[in-house]
Amino acid sequence: MLDERLDKLSEECGVFGIYAPGYEVARMAYYGLFALQHRGQESAGIAVTNGCGIQVHKDMGLVAEVFNEDILKKMKGYMGIGHVRYSTTGSSLALNAQPLVCRYLQGSIALAHNGNLTNANELRDKLANNGSVFQSTIDSELIVNLIARYGQNSIEESLMKCMIDIKGSYSLVVMTEEKLIGVRDPFGNRPLCIGKLGKNGYVIASESCALDTIGAEFTRDVQPGEIVIIDKNGLNSQRIFTKDQGAVCIFEYIYFARPDSIIDGISVNYARRNMGGQLAKEAPLDVDVVIAVPDSGTASAIGYAQTAGVPFSQGLLKNRYAGRTFIQPDQNMRELGVKLKLNPIRQEIAGKRVAIVDDSIVRGTTSRKLVEMLRQNGAKEVHMLVSSPPVMYPCYYGIDTSERAELIAAQKSLDEIRQHIGADSLNYLSHKGLFKAMGKSKGFCSACLDGDYPILIPPPEELGKHILETPNGKGEKACARIKD
Repeated sequence: MLDERLDKLSEECGVFGIYAPGYEVARMAYYGLFALQHRGQESAGIAVTNGCGIQVHKDMGLVAEVFNEDILKKMKGYMGIGHVRYSTTGSSLALNAQPLVCRYLQGSIALAHNGNLTNANELRDKLANNGSVFQSTIDSELIVNLIARYGQNSIEESLMKCMIDIKGSYSLVVMTEEKLIGVRDPFGNRPLCIGKLGKNGYVIASESCALDTIGAEFTRDVQPGEIVIIDKNGLNSQRIFTKDQGAVCIFEYIYFARPDSIIDGISVNYARRNMGGQLAKEAPLDVDVVIAVPDSGTASAIGYAQTAGVPFSQGLLKNRYAGRTFIQPDQNMRELGVKLKLNPIRQEIAGKRVAIVDDSIVRGTTSRKLVEMLRQNGAKEVHMLVSSPPVMYPCYYGIDTSERAELIAAQKSLDEIRQHIGADSLNYLSHKGLFKAMGKSKGFCSACLDGDYPILIPPPEELGKHILETPNGKGEKACARIKD
């Protein structure tokens, strides 16, 4: 199943924090993480405190696999943080599961991180040379070490100093025995929001859908470069970096985030419908039905169908139980991989000219198999629609993208991609159309689409020679409509 996993941009991580005297915070954190499960399926963890030490439970697996009723009952406290992880920096190992918990000069601390530090190697060498030791291989541990290094200061001051040292993408939830703290990097690359729970409770989460799940009321997003401190005195904040333009990851709207989330004032579902509608204007097709690759392509497919005046149908059924945990097919049954997750509904596509909408194409493996399945089930024509521009560059900010050599759009022309996946036509949304759908053209990081990296990336010797080369050497942004 490696081919299928690498044929999508992999989720980053999800973080959750809650300060709620009088509530069962471990259980609330469990529900919050359950709402964020789409952001990471490799490990899950929760840390809680009652003001005297920090208790943590974490392990490999989905939230419902790592926690049960007995475990949650034993986790007592009025404050907690949680994490779901997909490995970006660091291997997929139990020792890399978060939250990280340790003791330092000021007492106990727990930390959960979403993102990726682009100067991690430099920091690791510097800290190691000064005597630091590491128990994991994740860059999040570097932040904990830096906090300890500045431990003579308050936790707020330590975090401010950390923010000067670390470069890259990060949303953090940090917990001491008295305070819950949220931190967002100066570019706001990873989402983080705040909610109010009851009279005195607060919640911090990667996405607003986690607030909805536990009945918290969305208050606002954490601003880029802001530190939010929650304790018995309520909520206070300090913003030590102010950028003219933020750079929230555009793929939060294209693929990562749940459609019922609102990030930096933009509805994810609304944005995806607009992407589909804009694609219909750019690439009108003479087809009988529009279907989606569920679930991330559904909103865009509906938007396309509504704008084009073509019926939308559920042409592909998703097996919602074929997740990370199902037994993988052996080599002899490799072709079953996609069919176990997605299966065509023959009555909806047989004898019809079908337009299929997906959010992106990374390697083309899954797209090729989907087109083949649709033809095998009687589709007269298969037209592939992609509700984002071609993915042409790696991401260094917490998304597990392939190297450029494995990104099909970086290696093949649009017609070559069409031939590779076997579609009758291939249409990508243009860069201009994407930002028109978003309602603004600034404030996003779209480096994986255009190679314009807003945040410091690792030095060339760490990137490899493939990094900024394009097929034509000009950072090509071709998004034209391709037909036979």
